[in-house]
Amino acid sequence: MKPSVNSSGVALAPTVADVRNAVRAARRAGRTIGFVPTMGALHAGHVSLIQAARSRGDYTVVSIYVNPTQFGPREDFSKYPRPMAADTAACEKSGVDLIFAPPTPEIYPPGDQTRVRPGQLADALCGPFRPGHFEGVCTVVARLFNIVQPDAAYFGQKDAQQLAIIRRMTLDLRLPIEIVVCPTTREPDGLAMSSRNAYLSPTDRERGLCLYRALCTGRDALAAGERSTGRITAKMQAVVASAGIMHVDYLSIVDAETLEPVDDPAGRRVLIAGAIRVGATRLIDNIVVDVTGSS
Repeated sequence: MKPSVNSSGVALAPTVADVRNAVRAARRAGRTIGFVPTMGALHAGHVSLIQAARSRGDYTVVSIYVNPTQFGPREDFSKYPRPMAADTAACEKSGVDLIFAPPTPEIYPPGDQTRVRPGQLADALCGPFRPGHFEGVCTVVARLFNIVQPDAAYFGQKDAQQLAIIRRMTLDLRLPIEIVVCPTTREPDGLAMSSRNAYLSPTDRERGLCLYRALCTGRDALAAGERSTGRITAKMQAVVASAGIMHVDYLSIVDAETLEPVDDPAGRRVLIAGAIRVGATRLIDNIVVDVTGSS
């Protein structure tokens, strides 16, 4: 069965068989396969991933699937935005070749039992605040990788912990897939683009800018020669507190690869990362800094 072609001109594949048939045909035509996994509610950040795939000449597959296993019992699965018509239009405008928008039984078949459990990378940063989340992420991404069988998969730097975990999973499972990292896409005022930004009221959106300002404060402190992560973290906490944010999950400086806490960042590549709650919305962001000084 061939994927149907939407009125917008984008091929739509609702089943595993549809995707595999389309990918097989693309490979016969000499194309490499680029894959952008998403949960929909596409924004400019997603578009940048699509553009990265297309710039390399990939046959570009975008999955749109809100994965239930990565949401906790008190999280926003039922409310998560699902604007399929707008997402399809964005894919068409961006030159996507195929949209994989499966019903849940295509991803989690009846009687499903198997899960992919991440290792200690999932214990840091967001891990304690979202138990089970990264197991759900690994499980769905592993299944999507197996279905699409891409040559390259494209992810944004904004989800740095997720990225580190998926890289590790891909290596550990010996999957022949290149993980391509694309820079965080930001609004003009610095807010990292996220589908959950739609939940923010104008007031909360303004308050949410403090997270990026705090991370920039940490980056600037490192650039100025400060090497005490405790003092840098205190400066970042002060920025967030000045915005009236009461719920801070973490503001941390960790090794960019292992995600382990760093006492002395000198000579290391570090991730300055944070997660805060603004109203009912949880925001995450990060900046990667190469610290080459030793003082």
